[in-house]
Amino acid sequence: MSPVDASQAAVAAPPRRWQRFTAAERLARFAVYLGVVLAVVTSLRMIEVIPEFLYDAPEQMQDLLARMWPVAWSHYPQGVHDALVDTLHIATLGTILAVAMALPIGIAAAPNVVPSRVVNVVARLLLVSSRSVNSLVWALLFVAVFGPGALAGTLAIAFRSIGFVGKLVGEALEESPRGPIEALQAAGAPWASQLAWGYWPAVKPAFWSVALFRWDINVRESAVLGLVGAGGIGMALDSAMNLFQWDRVATVLVSIFAVVVVAEIVVTQVRQRVL
Repeated sequence: MSPVDASQAAVAAPPRRWQRFTAAERLARFAVYLGVVLAVVTSLRMIEVIPEFLYDAPEQMQDLLARMWPVAWSHYPQGVHDALVDTLHIATLGTILAVAMALPIGIAAAPNVVPSRVVNVVARLLLVSSRSVNSLVWALLFVAVFGPGALAGTLAIAFRSIGFVGKLVGEALEESPRGPIEALQAAGAPWASQLAWGYWPAVKPAFWSVALFRWDINVRESAVLGLVGAGGIGMALDSAMNLFQWDRVATVLVSIFAVVVVAEIVVTQVRQRVL
């Protein structure tokens, strides 16, 4: 083809347009957006939002905040402090129990550590069962068994946390490098030695991160377990709300906020020193 013919062909050819997404990708994105809009519309229709209640919501919130001020700080020593300490005890002891129970289940859920399909499936079923039940539901069950108090709250926190800790520990074990394990196997090390000297050094940072993060979560969750009678500061909050003592409610809420902030700072400092 001569240069003249090539130039004419280039002029005659339509210009190429660059498109970020293909036709199939654009169709998929449109389907996702349409599904989100339909889900939002359906949800709004199902929950039956009453517009009359929304109109005066700002006034109701202003009135509620006015009732909470000034904060009844004098109520803290007698009505809040002991319940707040119980909340920390529930979160801490529940986390320790959860870690103790979750470790063997997480190990059993890792197929590279326990090469048994039946054991892996049973362990994963236990982890899913723990995560599928909310902590308030666990608290209701244990309150029915053991009665109201901190014991029910501690067990609720523990059984709720098993699935979280066990799943992440099991995944960390599955992703551990094979080099040290193969070296220990070649040297004839028993299974316990492989676990202690091969897997543990690899999963140690993940384990401490998971344990500390779960304790931080449990401090928040244990603060509301008292609403169903499972001990802690939630019982003080429920009592003050039932009696319409909004200045005391403000004291409880400020105390919960302060504890959550302190727990976040403690977890950050411990992670920096441990990891």
